[in-house]
Amino acid sequence: MDIIFYHPTFDTHYWLKALSAALPGARVREWKRGDNQPADYALVWHPPVEMLQGRELKAVFALGAGVDSILNKLKAHPDMLADSIPLFRLEDTGMGEQMQEYAVSQVLHWFRRFDDYQALKQQARWEPLADYQREDFTVGILGAGVLGSKVAEALAPWGFPLRCWSRTRKAYPGVESFAGTDELSSFLQGTRVLINLLPNTGETVGIINSTLLNQLADNSYVMNLARGVHLVEADLLKALESGKLKGAMLDVYSKEPLPAESPLWAHPRVAMTPHVAAVTRPAEAVSYIAHTITQLEKGEPVTGRVDRQRGY
Repeated sequence: MDIIFYHPTFDTHYWLKALSAALPGARVREWKRGDNQPADYALVWHPPVEMLQGRELKAVFALGAGVDSILNKLKAHPDMLADSIPLFRLEDTGMGEQMQEYAVSQVLHWFRRFDDYQALKQQARWEPLADYQREDFTVGILGAGVLGSKVAEALAPWGFPLRCWSRTRKAYPGVESFAGTDELSSFLQGTRVLINLLPNTGETVGIINSTLLNQLADNSYVMNLARGVHLVEADLLKALESGKLKGAMLDVYSKEPLPAESPLWAHPRVAMTPHVAAVTRPAEAVSYIAHTITQLEKGEPVTGRVDRQRGY
């Protein structure tokens, strides 16, 4: 079995060694330009077109939860990857736990009004504030896949009203489920904290815009943990300036790295992190990939395959 690996920033030596140990007998190599030798599996992140083009692979694994970079390249180069070749994404591999930590910590930060206290601190003002009430602090999760369900699970013990919205209805304990475009407005009404964990598809690009934001509860908050293209940043800033939104926590942006001239940097009600909400944990990712390849070789059922039409 031959496996080719490409990632522009990962420690390639670690991955080759770990994959070889997890798949005894497999020949694992770093792909470099000009390498057109046979391969059975490809492990990639933002792969050059020539790496995959024309190869008869058993499967391709994206080294992250999202596959939009591959699907976008396929639009421009349809022959890069035959339709018959399965494309897999990392389903969790530690990302769910990281998203839980990020989302819970920020929801509690807003609920306990630490953002307000930080603003008062900047003014040297000592002013105890009235508590928010849990029943008025509904948390809505856009996207109810693996990561969305993990975030809902972590928030449940804190007693906030929880709801989710996705393409199809879910049945998560203690979470009110909304599905489809017809129920999006109902989902937004009364939502105080909006957490975005949607996949990047043609239908979700620009979904967090003025029309959507204006349907949230007054003095609401937005947390974007999915993709920058979901959020119209200019509309977010307008909603903050109008007072409709009270704050935002952003981990992803329309351009990355975020340009120095972006007004997001200076806005006092926008907190930011540099796309680190959930990163690939190598040991867990290697374990998942090795297990999935082993199952594929045996002809047994696997999970994590991407529906290219849906985009996830």
